[in-house]
Amino acid sequence: MSPARRADVPAAEPAKSPAADGTPTPRVVGGLVVRAGGDRLSLRIPVRSVAVSTVLLVVLVAVLGISLTTGDFELSVTEVVQALTGGGSPGADFIVNTLRMPRLVTAVCVGAALAVSGAILQSLTGNALGSPDVIGFTNGSAVGALTVIIVLHGSMTQIALGALIGGLATAAAVTLLIAGRGLRGFRLVVVGIGVSALLLAVNSYLITRATFQEALEAQAWLLGSLNNRGWIQANAIGVAVVVLLPVAFVLARRLSVVEMGDLTATALGVGVARTRTALLVVCVALAAFATAVAGPIWFIALAAPQVARRLTRSSAPALVSTALTGAVLLTASDLAVQRLFTDTLLPVGAATGTIGGLYLIWLLVTESRRSRA
Repeated sequence: MSPARRADVPAAEPAKSPAADGTPTPRVVGGLVVRAGGDRLSLRIPVRSVAVSTVLLVVLVAVLGISLTTGDFELSVTEVVQALTGGGSPGADFIVNTLRMPRLVTAVCVGAALAVSGAILQSLTGNALGSPDVIGFTNGSAVGALTVIIVLHGSMTQIALGALIGGLATAAAVTLLIAGRGLRGFRLVVVGIGVSALLLAVNSYLITRATFQEALEAQAWLLGSLNNRGWIQANAIGVAVVVLLPVAFVLARRLSVVEMGDLTATALGVGVARTRTALLVVCVALAAFATAVAGPIWFIALAAPQVARRLTRSSAPALVSTALTGAVLLTASDLAVQRLFTDTLLPVGAATGTIGGLYLIWLLVTESRRSRA
């Protein structure tokens, strides 16, 4: 076997965001190619994506460090490390392992799950507005979770299962309503917005049927919050992420091929229908479990995939970078609401919803201008 050789591949024309009408976008092929065995074996390494992921990981660790060491009871880095390793004072152990760490684990996993869910759906639909919270999958998961909370008084596992059933039922309903039209295009977004509005009305109805205390708890949950999240919630979303994210990463290559169009994907040996079904199930499951644990948290699934694509300058869905972007956005937002609004337990969903509303307006204006161009 001959020694491995490296070759830099020039990038193609810069990629654009998916068009609102589902028109395929130019692919970006670039990075570092490593060849071995007389060019019989080659591997393309997306250098920029790796660099962006590394920077995002460093930022995430920094945010986690600030969250663990600051607050009403400030701790040093040494005290945090000792608490995490089983040493240190009982007070530091309680603050780190009982109060702060479960919340941070939940935030990281929920942010990553929502971001990857949004990236998959935006890629399948070819639309920048293709997000679980815009199309209605999140509200469908909320209906299932609220039904278990208010009607069945179920456990965390039952709430997660109810959210999954609600999300899958919503996905099936939306798919049936656009039967024969395919997932791509603006029609899916319009139908999804209508379904989302109907599900929001169902959520309001469920709250009216609850007791006063249940209604208060349900309303607080619907705002999307990481307050009072313990290891039960952290373990639930952690297991979901550990199981589902690897599946999404494995299917990422097929996802990039499906973006090229059905004919091209079929010619390259990809089963388009099976791939889309599998990816849609993973997408809904990630959004459902995140919603079950933290309630509907807006903006992350919509913006994180597009931020990641702009940072990596790739038209292909970089799911690892996307997951890290979602984790950074949610943990940073939660840190901001904790430190800026110290007198009240402001839910993180209020902050992400405000930012997300402004971002959605900007996105709609941008897509409208692009469609007229």
